[in-house]
Amino acid sequence: MDYGLGIPGDGRCLFRSVVHGACLRAGKPTSSDSRQKELADELRAKVADEFIKRRAETEWFLEGDFDNYVGEMRQPHIWGGEPELLMASHVLQMPITVYMKDKKSGILIIIAEYGQEYGKDNPIRVLYHGYGHYDALRSPIGGAESKWYKKK
Repeated sequence: MDYGLGIPGDGRCLFRSVVHGACLRAGKPTSSDSRQKELADELRAKVADEFIKRRAETEWFLEGDFDNYVGEMRQPHIWGGEPELLMASHVLQMPITVYMKDKKSGILIIIAEYGQEYGKDNPIRVLYHGYGHYDALRSPIGGAESKWYKKK
């Protein structure tokens, strides 16, 4: 079963996936490709600003020089990862849950949760495919959620 929505691997996939997930969470129609790209770039800029705002608490876990890292992260072709997901949860003030498909069972498992201080219900859901690619996760319908994923 394909759980993802086909977010392009253009260096913005994490940000596009989060933006798409935020739209799904809010019950808004998903954006056109060009609007999704624009919103992803806006989120990226806000995430970079959030790193600066939270420098004292984030500098230690970023690889390399902090200023270089944040400067590179502002570039649209640079991939985001766990630090960016954490900052995105703060920017959006929403929880973000990351899933990955278990290769043996095909079941989705939760591999990370960010922003739970903003609530635990109805998180933005993203799917990590590995190899640096994130996708927006199709939201479960009704109470079926517990049947198609398990917590790691």
